[in-house]
Order: sequence, then structure tokens, then C-alpha cells
Amino acid sequence: MHAKLSPSTIMLLTLPPIFWAGNAVVGRLVAPLASPMTLNLLRWAIAFVLLLPLAAPVLRRGSSLWPSWQRFAVLGLLSIGGYNALLYLALNTSTPINVTLVGASTPVWMLLMGRVFFGIRISGKQWLGALMSISGVLLVLSRGQLDVLLQVRLVPGDVYILLASAAWAYYSWMLAHPTTEPNEIKRDWAAFLLAQIAFGLVWSGLLAGAEWSLGLGRLELSWGLALALLFIAIGPALLAYRAYGAGVARAGPSVAGFFINLTPLFTAVLSAAFLGEVPHLYHALAFVLIVGGIAVSASRR
Repeated sequence: MHAKLSPSTIMLLTLPPIFWAGNAVVGRLVAPLASPMTLNLLRWAIAFVLLLPLAAPVLRRGSSLWPSWQRFAVLGLLSIGGYNALLYLALNTSTPINVTLVGASTPVWMLLMGRVFFGIRISGKQWLGALMSISGVLLVLSRGQLDVLLQVRLVPGDVYILLASAAWAYYSWMLAHPTTEPNEIKRDWAAFLLAQIAFGLVWSGLLAGAEWSLGLGRLELSWGLALALLFIAIGPALLAYRAYGAGVARAGPSVAGFFINLTPLFTAVLSAAFLGEVPHLYHALAFVLIVGGIAVSASRR
């Protein structure tokens, strides 16, 4: 799958990293108030309620969803129940620099998943683009200093993000790979997303239940938590998933994967805006590398 990037496709694929950067910042801020699996469950429960008025018929008995329920159950597991839960878990058990560093492997996972499971050939330009993109992420993480990277030590919690990145890569290919799912659901973004959320809530509920049964559950209700949940349900969930799905349909998973590496750059920008951290020259250099990697990967062979 290979497509030339148009301005509208670039906009679609840039919007999710902006929201996901906000998701990471907010997720770290509310970590003391809600345990990871519980936070994930509440987030998607709110998204489900917000989306329900737009696509409720898709869940009714006799809907064309049910003959394809296995596919939506897997999509819900990989994205809503799996990826997001692992992300919040990683933010509780690992350092932000480690989480973002390991998450920078996503473009490579995209290429490998496409090759191994979907028979998509990997070009030299795509490997070069992946190298440029990851180099840009490393530049942000190291703050332009090699010794900062040399001091990074991986911990068991980093495995969560590694698994999350692999899950997201396979999820992206499932979105783009031709399937026999009903056209009326494919054409209706709200119905398509609501079907995923419905099954994702089942997985999220099971994980949250296990969390509380093990004595690891935590929830401290407050207006701050309520506002945070509303933001991560609307922005990083509904709007970002809508834009990402449309972007993948246009550009393909391999190209879309490179845009994910804009997330740490946007995180740095948000930190400058809300935490008073001044941007540096290496942020601009990282932007050039990441965008250059996208352009090289998306260029016609």
C-alpha cells in the first residue's frame, strides 16, 4: 500500500499525534488519581456514550455488525483494550523518556507487520525513512546530547510499550487490509468506531476487573479527573481515531506509522506551552528529520 500524500491526508495524519501527545501529558498528570486499567475503561466508556447517538443502530440485534463480530472483537482488543491499557500502564511503571523511546519503534513494526502478515514489500526508501524518523525522535529525547541517551536504562515496564507498538501496527494493517465486513459499516465512521469501542469495552472491563481483584485498583474522583477524562475521551479517542482511520485508508499503514513519531515532538511543544519549557534548536532539527522521513517513505518508487 503506497499513496502520495495530499495536504488533506497530511492534516488527517498530523492531528492524532497532537492529541496523543496531550493524552500522554494528561495520563501522567492523573496517574495518582486513577489506576491504568480503570482510567482506560472510564475513558472509553465516556467515548461510547458520546458516540452512541450517532451510531446506535449498529449495535442492534439484526445489525450487519454481528456476522463480522470476530473481526471487531480483535480490533477492539488491539487498540482500545490492548494498546491504550498498555500505554497507561507504561506511564505508571516507566519513565517518560523510556516510553517515548520504545514507542519510536512503531514505524519499524509497521513495516515488519506488513511484510510478515500481509506480504507487503519493504523498499529501501521506507527503511531510510524509518531511520530518519527514529533519529529525529532520538534527538528530541536526548535533548541533543549523546550522553543522555547513553544513560537510558530499560526496565520491565518498557515491555508494555513494545507490545503496545506491535499491537497498534497490526491494528493499522487490519484497518487497511481488504475484508468482508459490511460496506454500510465501512462507510459510516461513527458506526465503525462504535463497533470497535463496544468490544473494546469488554476487554477493558475484564482488565479493570482483574486490576481491582488484585488490589491494584485506584480511583479518586475529582473535578480535575472528570475534565481530564472528558478531554482524553473526545480528543485522543474519538477525534484522533477518526482522523487516523481516514488517514490510513488514504496513505496506507506504512506511511501513517511515520506520523506517529511526531508525538514526542508535539509533547515537547505542549511542555513549552503549558510548563514554560523553552524550545531549542534540536527540536527544529528533529522536526526536519521526522518530516523528512515521512517524505522519503511516501515518495514514489
